[in-house]
Amino acid sequence: MLPEMPAVYKQLLDQLDAGIHIVDRDGKSLIYNEKMSRIEGMNKEEVLRKNIMDIFMFASEEDSRLLQALKYGKSFQSEKQTYFTFKGKEITTINDIFPIEVDGISAGAVEIAEDITKLERMARRKRNDSLRFTFERIVGESIPLQETVQRARQAARTNSSVLLYGETGTGKELFAQSIHAESPRASGPFIAQNCAALPESLMEGILFGSVKGAYTGAGGQAGLFEQAAGGTLLLDEINSLSTPMQAKLLRILQEKTVRRLGGTKDVPVDVRIIAVLNEDPLTAMQEGRLRPDLYYRLSVVSLAVPPLRERIRDIPVLSRYFISLFNEQFQLSVEGLAEETAYLFHAYEWPGNVRELEHIIEGAMNMMHDTGRIEPYHLPGHMRMRFSKEKPRPAESDEHPQKSLKEHLEASERMYLEETLRRTNQNVTRAADMLGLSRQSLQYRLKKLKIQRPDTAES
Repeated sequence: MLPEMPAVYKQLLDQLDAGIHIVDRDGKSLIYNEKMSRIEGMNKEEVLRKNIMDIFMFASEEDSRLLQALKYGKSFQSEKQTYFTFKGKEITTINDIFPIEVDGISAGAVEIAEDITKLERMARRKRNDSLRFTFERIVGESIPLQETVQRARQAARTNSSVLLYGETGTGKELFAQSIHAESPRASGPFIAQNCAALPESLMEGILFGSVKGAYTGAGGQAGLFEQAAGGTLLLDEINSLSTPMQAKLLRILQEKTVRRLGGTKDVPVDVRIIAVLNEDPLTAMQEGRLRPDLYYRLSVVSLAVPPLRERIRDIPVLSRYFISLFNEQFQLSVEGLAEETAYLFHAYEWPGNVRELEHIIEGAMNMMHDTGRIEPYHLPGHMRMRFSKEKPRPAESDEHPQKSLKEHLEASERMYLEETLRRTNQNVTRAADMLGLSRQSLQYRLKKLKIQRPDTAES
């Protein structure tokens, strides 16, 4: 047992500008100075002679550094810890914690705490200022998009890992930010890292942290896993990591601890992982860019973000959104898309997806003055050329007149409708939904363009 501390020493502890909390070998509080009382917002009478598991809201004993010091004889230096009191107050401190032994026998543990709660909240607000998206800001009405949003909302309710995959420009980070913003971790940090942005020699230190002297010029610093504690870590293009790095990542996910580069101890981490792939994960596994065991660990929830060509009915609403956005930025009054431009947008395949649509509208509006509609001649050259290419034909004459823009557009529309019907196995209802049209409107266009369908097709 710890000997009773003289009253004069207790008075001295109350004068210190550091929180002091000492527990006995049973985890009951013996010393709780004035500074610690102010940090945690509790009176001494609410703490002394009570077990710390009754005072603080820990999921288990392993979450309490004091109990770990007491139970396993561990010491912690400059350990950042966020926790809740039984009153529901969130506290963040930097702690030095070590066990106390008397005659070689464990007698208790002591915690010396520095309060950084206000600093942590300010840093958290600053980190989350970069969050621009929530589910309410996801633009689109198509069935494929709305189904993905619904699944993502369901995933947001838990702490399970999420794997987002889709083509470049589909809005995967938009979904990742929205999941975080609607999750129980919304008040925690959201940190995003593109795994292909830096050499792997630097990436390891950034992700896992390092101790001072681990490599030339290395200072002791926490990695992104520690920085994202209590929040969400987004790892983009995770398939760009080497196989050994993926193995290290898998170990962290399984053990929920991280060891800094050059370090000798494992640090517990509480972080949700959202991984992002710009390709189908099955293809990435088959071609050796993604470890199967890592895939199965990450894909507790797996969400495919649909490409723009599968959500054609969203093009008008997305176009209006981007036009409004750039009207405000450029101080313009552009009214919308001209009819010919709208036809071109529906017929285009959009390999760059929503990002390409955004950039094309931005580029077109740079070519405009104050008002008007976006005409085909405002569009970038590659898009205009895409719809001006024709098969070789004889030199122009009265017998071979050059096609008008209307004829070009009708030919492009015919090809696009035929391709959509082919993709939907001639199902008019599904094709109409993909095109953002009513069933009656599509049937009218098929009749107008004289597009024939097999007798076995849905009528």
